[in-house]
This record gives sequence, structure tokens and C-alpha cells, in this order.
Amino acid sequence: MVYVLTGLGLVLLIEGLVYALAPSLIEDLLAALRSLTLEQRRLFGLLTMALGACILTVAHLVGG
Repeated sequence: MVYVLTGLGLVLLIEGLVYALAPSLIEDLLAALRSLTLEQRRLFGLLTMALGACILTVAHLVGG
């Protein structure tokens, strides 16, 4: 449970930093996402999940 809460806290921290430091970037990103088809958005989500899983695997292997 500690890992889940730590992960959630880190996601919220990073999201909050983006909104606080570059709010116009969020608007540009949303506009770019609107221009993608549903299939492209789905593929982007799947690739993002795969990248996250790879990063977690590497972190687990390095951390022991």
C-alpha cells in the first residue's frame, strides 16, 4: 500500500508542477490530443503504459 500511495503522490506532484509552471503547455497539449483520432490516442496511452512498466522494471532491477 505504501508503494501505491507513493506512486500516486509522485504523479500528483509532477502533474501539479506542470500546471503551476507551464499552464499554457497544458492547453497546447490538449489541443494536440484533440487533433488525434481515438485510435491514435489509444495507441499513445498503451505506449505510455508500456514505457511506465519498463521504467518500473528497470527501477526494480537496479534497486534490488
